[in-house]
Amino acid sequence: MVEEIGEDGSQSQYRVTAGELRQFVERYERLDQEKKDIADQQKEVMAEAKARGYDTKVMRKLIALRKRDTEEINEEEAILELYKEALGM
Repeated sequence: MVEEIGEDGSQSQYRVTAGELRQFVERYERLDQEKKDIADQQKEVMAEAKARGYDTKVMRKLIALRKRDTEEINEEEAILELYKEALGM
């Protein structure tokens, strides 16, 4: 049994059962494995794209841009252009 002391100083008790704990741990482990599987699939997609001649570095930037707000991108690009002009680029 685990005791927890609340903000008001009271104690509440939580019963820890092996079955429930095992379910949480196993569920987390399954999700962790799914996350690894998805990461492996993403690597395969990029390897295939690279094999077909695509620049995966640029593709990753494009993917990151698609996740962002259009106004935020436009503002950043405007500032970048301003800085490039200031440097004579």
